[in-house]
Amino acid sequence: MDSARAVSALGALAQATRLQVFRLLIERGAEGLPAGVIADRAGVPPSSLTFHLQQLLHAGLVTQRRLSRQLIYAADLAVMNALVAYLTENCCGRGVPAAPACDPACMPQHLPAASPASPASPADPAGAGLSRVRRVVKRA
Repeated sequence: MDSARAVSALGALAQATRLQVFRLLIERGAEGLPAGVIADRAGVPPSSLTFHLQQLLHAGLVTQRRLSRQLIYAADLAVMNALVAYLTENCCGRGVPAAPACDPACMPQHLPAASPASPASPADPAGAGLSRVRRVVKRA
């Protein structure tokens, strides 16, 4: 990933609704979610959601496919991993990128429904859902 794409991706994620939507799509993996479900879970009016999804699409962070009359959006895990690799390119001065945050091959096809706000837990003090991602990476 080059710096222009990284800036575009980070810029798209630098807004609360888009970050919430992207995290919701990360939880669903390659299966993705229909736009209407995303709007309901994020508590965003469909017209506003369209704008935010277009920003994520333009940055290359999500994909869109048509299934009958529905538009299904999914996080592009390869782009997410490329962004993380770019950000950690010289991690600790070693000149080696950190391991990918998420291995698409390890992503479960069906995850439990996401709650609007993840409560903090002893295993995940920030409540960010990162403990699950770490478990996935350790299995790889």
